[in-house]
Amino acid sequence: MADKGAKGESEATFAKRIDPKKDHLTPEQKQFIQRVEMEQWKKNMQKLRGRNILTGLAIGSMVIGIYGYTFYSVSQEKIMDEIDKEASVAQMKREKTASN
Repeated sequence: MADKGAKGESEATFAKRIDPKKDHLTPEQKQFIQRVEMEQWKKNMQKLRGRNILTGLAIGSMVIGIYGYTFYSVSQEKIMDEIDKEASVAQMKREKTASN
């Protein structure tokens, strides 16, 4: 594998890495590099945007689910409190006997 990489470097001069700060480039070359980098950035941003939307929807649905469940459970507690109050009132109104 190492031999193949060394051989590839000498044959593929078009894929040679350059440092724009150290190597002297013409303005056309710099403009081309900027254009290619911008296209790569846009391509990557489209993928990221899709992932961000999916993540946002997942988090939002979880928040809405938790919020809804909280309201549901609180409303159940109020119903149980009302039932308990009605039961205690019914016990108070019931006639007292020797067996009670």
